[in-house]
Amino acid sequence: MFHNDLEGAAPAARAEAQWKALCGVIAKAAKLSREFKARLARSGLTARDAATREGFAALAPLRKKDLLALQQERGLDWLLTCAPGELRRIYQSPGPLFDPEGARRDYWGWTEAFHAAGFTKGDLVQMTFSYHLTPAGLMLEEPLRELGCAVIPAGPGNTDVQVELMRRLPVTGFVGMASYLKVIGEKAASLGLDPKADLRLRKAFVAAERLSPALRAEVEALFGCTVRQGYGTADVGCIAYECAQACGMHVSSRAWVEVCDPQTGRPLPEGQVGEVVVTPFVREYPLVRLATGDLSRLVSAPCGCGRGSALLDGIHGRADDTAKVKGQFIYPAQAAQVAAQFPQVRAWQIVITNPGGKDRLAVRLAVAGNIDVSAFGTAFQAVLKLRPEVAVLGPEDIAPDAKRLLDEREF
Repeated sequence: MFHNDLEGAAPAARAEAQWKALCGVIAKAAKLSREFKARLARSGLTARDAATREGFAALAPLRKKDLLALQQERGLDWLLTCAPGELRRIYQSPGPLFDPEGARRDYWGWTEAFHAAGFTKGDLVQMTFSYHLTPAGLMLEEPLRELGCAVIPAGPGNTDVQVELMRRLPVTGFVGMASYLKVIGEKAASLGLDPKADLRLRKAFVAAERLSPALRAEVEALFGCTVRQGYGTADVGCIAYECAQACGMHVSSRAWVEVCDPQTGRPLPEGQVGEVVVTPFVREYPLVRLATGDLSRLVSAPCGCGRGSALLDGIHGRADDTAKVKGQFIYPAQAAQVAAQFPQVRAWQIVITNPGGKDRLAVRLAVAGNIDVSAFGTAFQAVLKLRPEVAVLGPEDIAPDAKRLLDEREF
């Protein structure tokens, strides 16, 4: 019924086993990770302190912006407990941020999530996440192979080809963004196909963007399939996932997951909204108490599937000044680097909306003189991986102290 015994364990037994795994990570990190040793010292803690519930809660979280700075200033070795050549792979995410992968089986922990979503031996799965340098494609392909699925490494884009693959091959599973699966279905319909009758897709696992109830319902009706979502990051892998009940996201058994006060880093009582803080049970790259920047809340209501884990009740926004658009994090600091290339720009502002459920990225520019809008868009895309709509305003139309990023999406 479950992929591993811990999924069905009683909450107390599950917590005990996970705490033991967590203490193993702390011991290894305290011995070999220079980043963790420095953070312990800043927090006024010893390794023995951090291996207690109170001491662990007092340990300063590691924020993603700090992780980026550490890699750039001190190098990847500062965070590893092994030599880089002992790793299996090193990916790169926008930032740029390196994402090391250790040699252990199911390193990123997604197999449990795919099993819960109904992926089984014999499924043919179309993978639409990228394989080039970024971790998503391989990170999510290998768990499917663990379950005995065959995988088409389609990658993103080329929608006509995506439709043709589904038409000519018995594709039963899809992995990618829900918004892109909708695009594929609409393209198929425009070519005279009925996605529900002419294609054989029966299950989809989606991630990298927030899944609204309306988008889920639309895609499920379009293809006659089930849509289940997973939640994770390129840094730590799987954090939580939906089961067949789709009543929240089960916290993965391969990580210690907390919901914390964004200001203090202290765990919050169940039911309160706070920042998701994660410690995966991996030792080569021990990201102890990584603050994701995502807001959620933990609930422990029993699930009909029988899993004993707590549930994350969706993602309720961001705790910091970043936002995720079409699977990419948008960092205002990177946008500032782009704006600095154009002396005409006096002030700028990123605005994210989602009319009709589709993310739209725009940049407002307060400029003095003429500016090459196309060149700005190209420069922005080169750094932040997405091309924005650019609106040119007068030199005084954006206050110098205006908020740099406005996320006006409604879910």
